[in-house]
Amino acid sequence: MIALSLSHLTVLDVAPPALFDLAAGAGYQAVGIRILPAVPGAVSYPLDRLAVVAWRRRMADTGVGVHDVEFIPLTPELRVGDYAQALALAAELGAKRLNVSGDDADFDRLAERFGALCDLAAGVGLGVDLEFMRFRIVGTLQQALDVIARAGRPNGRLLIDLLHLFRSGGTAEMLRAVPSSAFGSVQLCDAPRKDPTDAGLADEARQGRLFPGEGELPLAAFMDALPADIAVGVEVPAAATHPALGPAELAARACAASRALLEAWRPSR
Repeated sequence: MIALSLSHLTVLDVAPPALFDLAAGAGYQAVGIRILPAVPGAVSYPLDRLAVVAWRRRMADTGVGVHDVEFIPLTPELRVGDYAQALALAAELGAKRLNVSGDDADFDRLAERFGALCDLAAGVGLGVDLEFMRFRIVGTLQQALDVIARAGRPNGRLLIDLLHLFRSGGTAEMLRAVPSSAFGSVQLCDAPRKDPTDAGLADEARQGRLFPGEGELPLAAFMDALPADIAVGVEVPAAATHPALGPAELAARACAASRALLEAWRPSR
C-alpha cells in the first residue's frame, strides 16, 4: 500500500495532537503540520519542547508519523538563522521535509537563501521542498527547477502540487523532462478545468479544491510522469466546494479518492 500523508491545509483547523487521531481514522500513514504561518498572523501550530513530547506520544499511539512541516515563504527579508530552533524541533518530532515558497524577484538572492536553508535543514536531517504557485513569484515548474538547480543542494527538491502545476501551464511532458532526483513530494487534489483567473487562484487553492477524480485535471497523466518513489500527500481544502463536510469526513473522502486514483498509477521511472 502506498503511504499517504494528510497535508494540514486540508483540515487546518484541527490542531495536533488531535490531527494524528483524525489522520489515522481516515486511513493516512503520516501528516503534514503547519508549524509556521504561511503569511503573518495566519493559522499555525508552533513547536516547543512540550509539544514535541506530547505529539510524539500521540503519534506512537496512533501509528501516524510526520512527513513534512510548513511553511516558510522565501522573502527578501528572510533571515535563515531565525529558523534553526524550529527545524531542530521538527526533526526531533520525526519530520522528513520542510515546505517553502519562492517570494523574492531577485532569483540570485532567492537561490542563495534557499541553499542556506537547505544547509540548515541538512544539519538536522531534513530535506527542503520548494513549492511553486502561480500567485507567488516562483509560479511555474521551470522557475522552481531553476532555483533548486542554482542552489545545487542534494536535499533541495521540488514540491509538485498538481493544482498549481495545472494552473501554471504545467504538463506531464514537462514533468517527464525533470530529473527524478529533483522531486521531493507531490500533493493530490482535483479541480475544474476552467481557470478561476488570477483574482480567484488563491481562494481556489485555499478552500475550493475537489477530491481526486471529482474534477477535470489530468491527474493520471501527471502521476504517471513522476518517479515511483516520490512521497505522496493529499491536500484538499474544500470549505467552499464541500461546506457540509466536517474535518473527519473530508479527510476520509480525500484519502479514499486518492487511493482510487493510485490504483491505476503506472509511474514511468
